[in-house]
Amino acid sequence: MSTYDTRRAQLLDRKAELTDRLEEIDAELESHQSKDWEELATEREGDEVLESMGASGKAEIAMINAALERMDAGDYGFCAVCGEEISAERLDVLPYTPVCRECAARNAARH
Repeated sequence: MSTYDTRRAQLLDRKAELTDRLEEIDAELESHQSKDWEELATEREGDEVLESMGASGKAEIAMINAALERMDAGDYGFCAVCGEEISAERLDVLPYTPVCRECAARNAARH
């Protein structure tokens, strides 16, 4: 299997894992219907954590989908900012990243 195929498989596996997790979060959020005020307050605090985890998962899925689209377009592995090739080491850590390390560092320095 080529590195490209391996990365595609990694992205699809991670997307499936996140999708399953989001379904579990949704099910948990729907199950909280306590009538007791104290229990409802505690559930609501837990719901906020779950909602945050869900938002994070949705954001990661969006990045994965964008990476899969870049793969389909033949642009995967090249920086969306400077056009240079993204290092294999960076893609090992962040297989969905659209930018090289240098452009990411420049962007972080601006913020």
